[in-house]
Amino acid sequence: MSAAPSSPVATLSRQAAPKDAARLLEHGSVVLIPDLDFDIAGFEGAMYAEVSDAGTKNVSYNPATGELKGTTAEGPVRDQLTEIVARYSTWATDLVREVLPAYADGLQIGRTSYRPRAADHNLSKRKDDRRLHLDAFPANPVQGRRILRVFRNVNPNGEARHWRVGEPMADHAQRFLPRTHGMAPGQAMLMRTLGLTKGRRTAYDNLMLQLHDLSKEDDAYQADAPCEHVSFPPGATWMVFTDGVVHAAMGGRYAFEQTFYVPVSAMVDPPASPLRTLERLTGKALA
Repeated sequence: MSAAPSSPVATLSRQAAPKDAARLLEHGSVVLIPDLDFDIAGFEGAMYAEVSDAGTKNVSYNPATGELKGTTAEGPVRDQLTEIVARYSTWATDLVREVLPAYADGLQIGRTSYRPRAADHNLSKRKDDRRLHLDAFPANPVQGRRILRVFRNVNPNGEARHWRVGEPMADHAQRFLPRTHGMAPGQAMLMRTLGLTKGRRTAYDNLMLQLHDLSKEDDAYQADAPCEHVSFPPGATWMVFTDGVVHAAMGGRYAFEQTFYVPVSAMVDPPASPLRTLERLTGKALA
């Protein structure tokens, strides 16, 4: 298997991003765009208050409904927090449409999160994002669509956001595929009927979820896997296909994140997608 790339982060200017960002993202780079402004003036009191709910990892916002979850904040603080997270959602959406125009027509906007807490050491292995993994969602099947995420570090104290970026997706899949298994007949329909999933879980979703779980639960892999340590300073904005880049969020407080879903048909290079990669490796249609 090949080692992790020596420089997993590609830095682009806002002007250069529309030309190069899609190609770099689709082939496993984290794209950093340093020359961007996101104004938080007037919202600092709400953002840097103790707003986290101890039972959740992040504050979560649904752009479709305006609902904010995962916070104990009430009254004006909650209202301000909702407004600034909603502003970030709009800002990140405008940014993606600008720098990734090929995705604009098929882009689906997912949830927004605000991450005021440091990495949580009390989570189960499967929920611990400090462990190297590819993103996959147990209750939200993506059915082959890509998971694109846009992050921004808004730490007020000069603290960077620290990640590990691991081996190429194809190498990662080959490592764990022999330990995966298919779904039982009727399992996907039953899970949807019982409300365990919010859509039909495909064979692709089943494999991706197993890759996520197997890697996080493998202590030897976590200790010895090839990876690079990268840091994102305050003011940095970066985007990444988290279903195609093995990653771990190691530390840092106060960051925004916006999730998008991109159909494989909208990609500049569809064969580079995890869906097509897994189909080549398994010899099966998966979605």
